[in-house]
Amino acid sequence: MSRPLDTEARATEAQTVSPATVLPTAPRRAEGWPGLWQDLRQSRASLLILLGLLLFNALFTPHFLSVQTLNVNLTQVATIIIVAMGMTLVIATGGVDLSVGSLMAISGVLAPLIFLNAAFGGAPALGVALALTVPVLVAGAFGWLNGLFVTRLRLQPIVATLVLYIAGRGIAQVMTDGQLQSFTRPDFAYIGLGRPFGVPFQVLLMLVVVAVTYWVVKRTVFGRFVLAVGGNAAAARLSGVPVDQVRLLVYTLSGLLAGLAGLIVIAINSSSDANQVGQGMELDAIAAVAVGGTLLSGGRAQVLGTFFGALIIQLIRYTLLAKNVPDAAALVVKAAIIVAAVALQQRRRRE
Repeated sequence: MSRPLDTEARATEAQTVSPATVLPTAPRRAEGWPGLWQDLRQSRASLLILLGLLLFNALFTPHFLSVQTLNVNLTQVATIIIVAMGMTLVIATGGVDLSVGSLMAISGVLAPLIFLNAAFGGAPALGVALALTVPVLVAGAFGWLNGLFVTRLRLQPIVATLVLYIAGRGIAQVMTDGQLQSFTRPDFAYIGLGRPFGVPFQVLLMLVVVAVTYWVVKRTVFGRFVLAVGGNAAAARLSGVPVDQVRLLVYTLSGLLAGLAGLIVIAINSSSDANQVGQGMELDAIAAVAVGGTLLSGGRAQVLGTFFGALIIQLIRYTLLAKNVPDAAALVVKAAIIVAAVALQQRRRRE
């Protein structure tokens, strides 16, 4: 008869960690429609709410079923969704990024400083090309700095990103001396006002960002690493996951997407105001992620849920405004939605 393991051996055996117990199931190359259908089922609560709002407005809101109304809602929510995609990855690792609004402001004020510079007077196309790339890269560099605070200084993500939340907008104001920058550059404005085939260019950008983010989460090893870090960072590290590098990259990606959103905002307005660009964006992005079903504690990334969550918040705001309800009331409703979404997440976790 074999001798039973002693207590210490049993404890050691129970604590053994393998990659299979930490990492999510490997992505399949031919997952296709079944995988997409499964993700839609996981986001069915958000999808049902969205469909309910669409039906209500179709029945009771005049002129809702028009191309103009569709374009208005999509263009108003496009930048929120773009930023929320980066926020989804950050929150999936167990973090949060409060600096996205300030990074939008930095990107938004830097672009006009570039293409309005006299140095590009003889090469306006070069100035616009640099204005479309350099500010995004700068925002990405600040995002990388956020990741450095988290991984090297071991600051809590809410504290690490609070630094740039406060300082970032100050940097943007210093760059312009607090002055409004107005401009008329149709080539640059195309990113926000262009309509290829009648579709707003910013909406096409939004769809591309959503599709790429979905592919990264569902089909790449990096996506599995993101979920592993958020699920259990210590166990992921023991399994060989480069935890710090993953966190650095998600904060960098969040910064890049915030920079892109900042360019879209100023292109729409043909002006750049460091005080207004990206104002409150961090709350809108977090709200979209929470309503979409991504766990705020990490370990899960509902990309489609975030997409639906942002649309829900936008439609609620549109519905209230269409019914002559003040915008301040829409903020109260938004807060109530966030509370309800987080409460539902906690209930699901307990179950």
